[in-house]
Amino acid sequence: MSLIHALVARGPVILAEHQAGKRDFSQATQTILSKIPPNNSKLTYVWEQYLFHYVSEGGFVYLVMADEAAGRRMPFTFLSDLQKKFISAPSSSSDDTPAHGLQGTFGPTIAALVHTYNTTPPPDELTRAQAELNQVKDIMVQNVEQILSRGERIELLVDKTDVMAGQATAFRRGARTVRRQMWWRNSKMLALCILVGLILLWILVAQFCGAGLNQCKSTSDS
Repeated sequence: MSLIHALVARGPVILAEHQAGKRDFSQATQTILSKIPPNNSKLTYVWEQYLFHYVSEGGFVYLVMADEAAGRRMPFTFLSDLQKKFISAPSSSSDDTPAHGLQGTFGPTIAALVHTYNTTPPPDELTRAQAELNQVKDIMVQNVEQILSRGERIELLVDKTDVMAGQATAFRRGARTVRRQMWWRNSKMLALCILVGLILLWILVAQFCGAGLNQCKSTSDS
């Protein structure tokens, strides 16, 4: 529990209060009220593990006792809201209200406000600014991650382009190799055909002129 005891007083006279805990802090709060100067001021008193925060303005004192873990921003934000609600209340303009004279009318307002701050306290300006800063930081991180993802996709596309270019180069080299092989095979076939043709021609001529072509030569000489 962060806020334990809250009250509105005129000087040392308590007009309305609410105590959230079971322990009675009436003597402690009354002692602190007696030490608050009549001029406008804001201050925090330390007692044991508790902090007594107060705002004194216009003759009225707005005081809240809180755990030390609650810090200072949240309790003083509570006091600011408490002051606004008290000033807007019709009974706040009376100067002759006796002690606890507003307990029935304004006490529930203090109790509701204490409950709100103890369960779901509204963010103060610094906390709200910090939350907005964290939100912007999350958006920036998200945008950077998106850029990195696109970069990875670009790198993947470049890799695929390089692979395709390498495959095209390999295809061109393979095509040239196949053309050379085909040329050499055609040349060998042509040479083989010429050789076979010459052999067939020699066999045909040899049938008439002999193997050494001597008979055709002798016939021509006679």
